[in-house]
Amino acid sequence: MSQVQKRELPKFSGINSLFGDTDNPEENKQSSTLLLSEINLPSSQPRRYFDSKKIQSLADSIKQDGLLEPLVVRKIGDTYELIAGERRLKACHIVGLESVPVRIIDCDSKTALRIRLVENLQREDLNAYEETIGIIELIAAELEVDFDTVVSLLYQMNNDTKGLSNHNVMVRDESQVIQAAFKQLGKITWQSFVANRLPLLKLPRDIQEVLSQGKLEYTKASVIARIKNEQIRQACLRQAQSEKLSLSQIKELVESFLQSSPKKREKPLPKKKEISSRFSRASKALKDSDIWDRPQSLKQLVKALSQIEKLLTETKNAVEVEGEDNFVESNAIKIQSNE
Repeated sequence: MSQVQKRELPKFSGINSLFGDTDNPEENKQSSTLLLSEINLPSSQPRRYFDSKKIQSLADSIKQDGLLEPLVVRKIGDTYELIAGERRLKACHIVGLESVPVRIIDCDSKTALRIRLVENLQREDLNAYEETIGIIELIAAELEVDFDTVVSLLYQMNNDTKGLSNHNVMVRDESQVIQAAFKQLGKITWQSFVANRLPLLKLPRDIQEVLSQGKLEYTKASVIARIKNEQIRQACLRQAQSEKLSLSQIKELVESFLQSSPKKREKPLPKKKEISSRFSRASKALKDSDIWDRPQSLKQLVKALSQIEKLLTETKNAVEVEGEDNFVESNAIKIQSNE
Protein backbone atom coordinates (compact mmCIF):
# COMPACT_ATOMS: atom_id res chain seq x y z
CA MET A 1 0.00 0.00 0.00
CA SER A 2 1.38 3.38 -0.96
CA GLN A 3 2.27 5.92 1.70
CA VAL A 4 -0.22 8.78 1.89
CA GLN A 5 0.68 12.35 2.65
CA LYS A 6 -0.08 13.49 6.17
CA ARG A 7 -3.14 15.72 6.19
CA GLU A 8 -5.56 17.36 8.56
CA LEU A 9 -9.21 16.42 8.41
CA PRO A 10 -11.67 19.32 8.32
CA LYS A 11 -13.58 19.99 11.50
CA PHE A 12 -16.97 18.34 11.08
CA SER A 13 -18.92 21.08 12.80
CA GLY A 14 -21.06 21.86 9.77
CA ILE A 15 -21.06 22.24 6.03
CA ASN A 16 -19.54 25.73 6.12
CA SER A 17 -16.19 24.33 7.24
CA LEU A 18 -16.05 22.17 4.12
CA PHE A 19 -16.69 24.77 1.44
CA GLY A 20 -13.10 24.91 0.31
CA ASP A 21 -9.52 25.62 1.24
CA THR A 22 -9.74 29.41 1.04
CA ASP A 23 -9.30 31.53 4.15
CA ASN A 24 -12.75 33.02 3.64
CA PRO A 25 -15.32 30.34 2.78
CA GLU A 26 -17.94 33.03 2.13
CA GLU A 27 -16.09 33.86 -1.10
CA ASN A 28 -16.64 30.29 -2.23
CA LYS A 29 -20.44 30.23 -2.12
CA GLN A 30 -23.38 32.33 -3.23
CA SER A 31 -27.11 32.32 -2.62
CA SER A 32 -29.51 32.04 -5.51
CA THR A 33 -32.76 30.49 -6.71
CA LEU A 34 -32.93 27.58 -9.17
CA LEU A 35 -35.62 25.64 -10.96
CA LEU A 36 -36.01 22.13 -9.54
CA SER A 37 -35.56 20.78 -13.06
CA GLU A 38 -32.03 22.25 -13.11
CA ILE A 39 -30.87 20.25 -10.07
CA ASN A 40 -29.60 16.72 -10.63
CA LEU A 41 -28.65 14.06 -8.12
CA PRO A 42 -25.02 12.90 -8.17
CA SER A 43 -24.20 9.45 -9.50
CA SER A 44 -23.22 8.32 -5.99
CA GLN A 45 -25.42 9.26 -3.06
CA PRO A 46 -24.55 8.26 0.53
CA ARG A 47 -28.21 8.18 1.60
CA ARG A 48 -29.92 4.83 1.03
CA TYR A 49 -33.25 4.78 2.83
CA PHE A 50 -35.72 7.63 3.20
CA ASP A 51 -38.72 7.24 5.51
CA SER A 52 -41.72 8.16 3.36
CA LYS A 53 -43.68 9.40 6.38
CA LYS A 54 -40.86 11.75 7.42
CA ILE A 55 -40.50 13.02 3.86
CA GLN A 56 -44.24 13.74 3.75
CA SER A 57 -44.05 15.51 7.11
CA LEU A 58 -41.21 17.66 5.77
CA ALA A 59 -43.24 18.37 2.64
CA ASP A 60 -46.18 19.53 4.79
CA SER A 61 -43.85 21.85 6.69
CA ILE A 62 -42.40 23.29 3.46
CA LYS A 63 -45.91 23.79 2.07
CA GLN A 64 -46.86 25.80 5.15
CA ASP A 65 -43.66 27.71 5.94
CA GLY A 66 -41.56 27.41 2.79
CA LEU A 67 -38.07 25.92 2.45
CA LEU A 68 -36.24 27.44 5.41
CA GLU A 69 -32.84 25.87 4.69
CA PRO A 70 -31.56 26.19 1.10
CA LEU A 71 -30.22 23.26 -0.88
CA VAL A 72 -26.48 23.12 -1.47
CA VAL A 73 -25.41 22.60 -5.08
CA ARG A 74 -22.44 23.04 -7.40
CA LYS A 75 -22.49 24.05 -11.06
CA ILE A 76 -21.52 21.42 -13.63
CA GLY A 77 -21.86 22.58 -17.21
CA ASP A 78 -25.36 23.93 -17.80
CA THR A 79 -26.89 22.13 -14.81
CA TYR A 80 -26.37 21.90 -11.06
CA GLU A 81 -25.45 18.87 -8.95
CA LEU A 82 -26.98 18.45 -5.52
CA ILE A 83 -24.41 18.35 -2.73
CA ALA A 84 -26.58 18.45 0.39
CA GLY A 85 -30.32 18.34 1.02
CA GLU A 86 -31.74 15.30 -0.76
CA ARG A 87 -34.56 14.94 1.78
CA ARG A 88 -35.53 18.57 1.22
CA LEU A 89 -35.30 18.09 -2.56
CA LYS A 90 -37.66 15.11 -2.44
CA ALA A 91 -40.09 17.01 -0.23
CA CYS A 92 -40.03 19.99 -2.63
CA HIS A 93 -40.98 17.68 -5.51
CA ILE A 94 -43.92 16.38 -3.44
CA VAL A 95 -45.09 19.93 -2.74
CA GLY A 96 -44.76 20.76 -6.43
CA LEU A 97 -42.41 23.72 -6.12
CA GLU A 98 -40.98 25.02 -9.39
CA SER A 99 -37.99 26.81 -7.90
CA VAL A 100 -36.07 26.63 -4.62
CA PRO A 101 -33.45 28.69 -2.77
CA VAL A 102 -29.94 27.27 -3.08
CA ARG A 103 -26.36 27.92 -2.09
CA ILE A 104 -24.04 27.41 -5.03
CA ILE A 105 -20.63 26.08 -4.02
CA ASP A 106 -17.51 26.27 -6.14
CA CYS A 107 -15.73 23.00 -5.34
CA ASP A 108 -14.26 19.89 -6.94
CA SER A 109 -15.75 16.38 -6.90
CA LYS A 110 -13.75 15.26 -3.86
CA THR A 111 -14.86 18.21 -1.74
CA ALA A 112 -18.45 17.76 -2.91
CA LEU A 113 -18.37 14.10 -1.88
CA ARG A 114 -16.88 14.99 1.50
CA ILE A 115 -19.55 17.63 2.16
CA ARG A 116 -22.26 15.20 1.07
CA LEU A 117 -21.00 12.44 3.34
CA VAL A 118 -20.55 14.67 6.39
CA GLU A 119 -23.95 16.32 5.91
CA ASN A 120 -25.64 12.94 5.86
CA LEU A 121 -23.62 11.49 8.73
CA GLN A 122 -24.59 14.41 10.95
CA ARG A 123 -28.28 13.61 10.57
CA GLU A 124 -29.97 11.50 13.22
CA ASP A 125 -32.15 9.31 10.99
CA LEU A 126 -29.47 7.21 9.30
CA ASN A 127 -29.76 3.53 10.13
CA ALA A 128 -26.72 1.58 11.32
CA TYR A 129 -25.95 0.13 7.90
CA GLU A 130 -26.18 3.51 6.13
CA GLU A 131 -23.98 5.11 8.76
CA THR A 132 -21.41 2.32 8.50
CA ILE A 133 -21.14 2.69 4.73
CA GLY A 134 -21.04 6.49 5.01
CA ILE A 135 -18.19 6.53 7.53
CA ILE A 136 -16.09 4.13 5.47
CA GLU A 137 -16.75 6.14 2.30
CA LEU A 138 -15.79 9.36 4.08
CA ILE A 139 -12.46 7.90 5.24
CA ALA A 140 -11.86 6.41 1.78
CA ALA A 141 -12.39 9.85 0.20
CA GLU A 142 -10.03 11.48 2.69
CA LEU A 143 -7.30 8.86 2.22
CA GLU A 144 -7.94 8.62 -1.52
CA VAL A 145 -8.19 4.83 -1.33
CA ASP A 146 -11.00 2.42 -2.08
CA PHE A 147 -13.69 1.09 0.28
CA ASP A 148 -12.08 -2.33 0.87
CA THR A 149 -8.74 -0.74 1.74
CA VAL A 150 -10.36 1.23 4.57
CA VAL A 151 -11.98 -1.94 5.94
CA SER A 152 -8.60 -3.70 5.78
CA LEU A 153 -6.89 -0.79 7.56
CA LEU A 154 -9.46 -0.84 10.36
CA TYR A 155 -8.91 -4.56 10.92
CA GLN A 156 -5.13 -4.01 10.88
CA MET A 157 -5.47 -1.26 13.49
CA ASN A 158 -7.59 -3.54 15.65
CA ASN A 159 -5.09 -6.40 15.39
CA ASP A 160 -2.23 -4.03 16.09
CA THR A 161 -3.76 -2.89 19.39
CA LYS A 162 -4.10 -6.54 20.40
CA GLY A 163 -0.53 -7.35 19.45
CA LEU A 164 -1.72 -9.69 16.69
CA SER A 165 0.07 -8.03 13.76
CA ASN A 166 3.45 -6.68 12.77
CA HIS A 167 3.70 -3.03 13.87
CA ASN A 168 5.48 -2.22 10.61
CA VAL A 169 2.36 -3.18 8.66
CA MET A 170 0.45 -0.12 9.84
CA VAL A 171 0.95 3.14 7.98
CA ARG A 172 1.11 5.82 10.66
CA ASP A 173 -0.45 8.66 8.63
CA GLU A 174 -3.40 6.50 7.56
CA SER A 175 -4.02 5.42 11.14
CA GLN A 176 -3.95 9.02 12.36
CA VAL A 177 -6.42 10.16 9.70
CA ILE A 178 -8.81 7.34 10.58
CA GLN A 179 -8.66 8.07 14.31
CA ALA A 180 -9.14 11.79 13.68
CA ALA A 181 -12.20 11.11 11.52
CA PHE A 182 -13.92 9.10 14.25
CA LYS A 183 -13.01 11.68 16.89
CA GLN A 184 -14.39 14.57 14.85
CA LEU A 185 -17.57 12.74 13.88
CA GLY A 186 -18.15 11.96 17.56
CA LYS A 187 -20.64 9.17 16.83
CA ILE A 188 -18.67 6.05 17.69
CA THR A 189 -15.08 5.07 18.50
CA TRP A 190 -13.12 3.29 15.80
CA GLN A 191 -12.69 0.27 18.13
CA SER A 192 -16.45 -0.05 18.61
CA PHE A 193 -16.92 0.48 14.87
CA VAL A 194 -14.69 -2.52 14.12
CA ALA A 195 -16.42 -4.71 16.70
CA ASN A 196 -20.06 -3.77 16.05
CA ARG A 197 -20.32 -2.19 12.60
CA LEU A 198 -17.91 -4.00 10.29
CA PRO A 199 -19.77 -7.29 10.88
CA LEU A 200 -22.75 -5.65 9.11
CA LEU A 201 -20.72 -5.90 5.91
CA LYS A 202 -20.91 -9.69 6.26
CA LEU A 203 -24.69 -9.74 5.99
CA PRO A 204 -25.99 -11.83 3.07
CA ARG A 205 -25.49 -10.10 -0.27
CA ASP A 206 -29.21 -9.82 -1.00
CA ILE A 207 -29.78 -8.15 2.38
CA GLN A 208 -26.99 -5.63 1.72
CA GLU A 209 -28.42 -4.89 -1.73
CA VAL A 210 -31.87 -4.15 -0.31
CA LEU A 211 -30.33 -1.85 2.31
CA SER A 212 -28.08 -0.04 -0.17
CA GLN A 213 -31.04 0.63 -2.46
CA GLY A 214 -33.15 1.95 0.39
CA LYS A 215 -35.92 -0.58 -0.14
CA LEU A 216 -36.17 -1.65 3.49
CA GLU A 217 -35.14 -0.37 6.93
CA TYR A 218 -32.10 -1.93 8.55
CA THR A 219 -34.05 -3.18 11.59
CA LYS A 220 -36.41 -5.14 9.35
CA ALA A 221 -33.72 -6.45 7.02
CA SER A 222 -31.55 -7.64 9.91
CA VAL A 223 -34.42 -9.82 11.17
CA ILE A 224 -34.87 -11.38 7.72
CA ALA A 225 -31.11 -12.06 7.61
CA ARG A 226 -31.69 -14.77 10.23
CA ILE A 227 -33.04 -16.98 7.45
CA LYS A 228 -30.06 -18.90 6.05
CA ASN A 229 -31.82 -20.45 3.05
CA GLU A 230 -31.33 -17.94 0.22
CA GLN A 231 -34.55 -18.74 -1.67
CA ILE A 232 -36.70 -18.54 1.45
CA ARG A 233 -34.92 -15.35 2.55
CA GLN A 234 -35.56 -13.66 -0.80
CA ALA A 235 -39.21 -14.70 -0.70
CA CYS A 236 -39.48 -13.13 2.74
CA LEU A 237 -37.77 -9.95 1.50
CA ARG A 238 -40.20 -9.66 -1.41
CA GLN A 239 -43.21 -10.17 0.84
CA ALA A 240 -41.94 -7.65 3.41
CA GLN A 241 -41.51 -5.01 0.69
CA SER A 242 -44.64 -5.66 -1.38
CA GLU A 243 -46.96 -5.81 1.64
CA LYS A 244 -45.08 -3.07 3.56
CA LEU A 245 -44.97 -5.25 6.66
CA SER A 246 -44.22 -3.77 10.08
CA LEU A 247 -41.27 -4.96 12.17
CA SER A 248 -43.51 -7.13 14.37
CA GLN A 249 -45.17 -8.68 11.30
CA ILE A 250 -41.75 -9.46 9.81
CA LYS A 251 -40.65 -11.13 13.04
CA GLU A 252 -43.74 -13.35 12.94
CA LEU A 253 -43.14 -14.11 9.26
CA VAL A 254 -39.50 -15.05 9.85
CA GLU A 255 -40.47 -17.31 12.77
CA SER A 256 -43.01 -19.09 10.59
CA PHE A 257 -40.39 -19.59 7.88
CA LEU A 258 -37.84 -20.90 10.39
CA GLN A 259 -40.31 -23.32 11.98
CA SER A 260 -41.58 -24.65 8.65
CA SER A 261 -38.15 -25.07 7.07
CA PRO A 262 -37.11 -28.73 6.83
CA LYS A 263 -34.66 -29.71 9.53
CA LYS A 264 -31.54 -31.61 8.69
CA ARG A 265 -32.36 -35.30 8.71
CA GLU A 266 -30.29 -37.44 11.05
CA LYS A 267 -28.25 -40.14 9.40
CA PRO A 268 -29.84 -43.55 10.09
CA LEU A 269 -27.96 -45.85 12.44
CA PRO A 270 -26.11 -48.79 10.82
CA LYS A 271 -27.63 -52.26 11.17
CA LYS A 272 -26.20 -55.11 13.25
CA LYS A 273 -24.84 -56.93 10.19
CA GLU A 274 -22.95 -53.86 9.01
CA ILE A 275 -21.33 -53.27 12.41
CA SER A 276 -20.32 -56.94 12.75
CA SER A 277 -18.79 -56.83 9.28
CA ARG A 278 -16.78 -53.72 10.19
CA PHE A 279 -15.46 -55.47 13.34
CA SER A 280 -14.44 -58.47 11.26
CA ARG A 281 -12.54 -56.30 8.79
CA ALA A 282 -10.88 -54.41 11.65
CA SER A 283 -9.83 -57.67 13.31
CA LYS A 284 -8.28 -58.95 10.09
CA ALA A 285 -6.48 -55.64 9.51
CA LEU A 286 -5.13 -55.79 13.07
CA LYS A 287 -3.49 -59.18 12.46
CA ASP A 288 -1.70 -57.88 9.36
CA SER A 289 -0.74 -54.53 10.95
CA ASP A 290 2.65 -53.42 12.19
CA ILE A 291 1.01 -51.48 15.03
CA TRP A 292 2.85 -53.67 17.53
CA ASP A 293 6.06 -51.86 16.63
CA ARG A 294 4.50 -48.41 17.22
CA PRO A 295 3.94 -47.91 20.97
CA GLN A 296 1.96 -44.67 20.65
CA SER A 297 -0.51 -46.13 18.15
CA LEU A 298 -0.78 -49.29 20.23
CA LYS A 299 -1.74 -47.22 23.29
CA GLN A 300 -4.51 -45.54 21.28
CA LEU A 301 -5.76 -48.96 20.13
CA VAL A 302 -5.86 -50.30 23.68
CA LYS A 303 -7.72 -47.19 24.84
CA ALA A 304 -10.28 -47.59 22.05
CA LEU A 305 -10.79 -51.27 22.89
CA SER A 306 -11.28 -50.38 26.56
CA GLN A 307 -13.98 -47.89 25.61
CA ILE A 308 -15.72 -50.48 23.43
CA GLU A 309 -15.57 -53.09 26.22
CA LYS A 310 -16.94 -50.58 28.74
CA LEU A 311 -19.78 -49.62 26.39
CA LEU A 312 -20.73 -53.25 25.76
CA THR A 313 -20.59 -54.08 29.50
CA GLU A 314 -22.81 -51.10 30.37
CA THR A 315 -25.26 -52.07 27.63
CA LYS A 316 -25.39 -55.70 28.89
CA ASN A 317 -26.02 -54.58 32.48
CA ALA A 318 -28.74 -52.18 31.33
CA VAL A 319 -30.47 -55.02 29.46
CA GLU A 320 -30.28 -57.30 32.50
CA VAL A 321 -31.72 -54.61 34.79
CA GLU A 322 -34.49 -53.93 32.30
CA GLY A 323 -35.24 -57.67 32.19
CA GLU A 324 -35.46 -57.86 35.97
CA ASP A 325 -37.75 -54.83 36.05
CA ASN A 326 -40.00 -56.44 33.47
CA PHE A 327 -40.06 -59.70 35.49
CA VAL A 328 -41.02 -57.87 38.70
CA GLU A 329 -43.66 -55.83 36.90
CA SER A 330 -45.10 -58.95 35.30
CA ASN A 331 -45.33 -60.81 38.65
CA ALA A 332 -46.90 -57.74 40.28
CA ILE A 333 -49.62 -57.77 37.63
CA LYS A 334 -50.26 -61.50 38.22
CA ILE A 335 -50.54 -61.00 41.98
CA GLN A 336 -53.00 -58.13 41.46
CA SER A 337 -55.03 -60.34 39.16
CA ASN A 338 -55.20 -63.18 41.71
CA GLU A 339 -56.29 -60.79 44.40
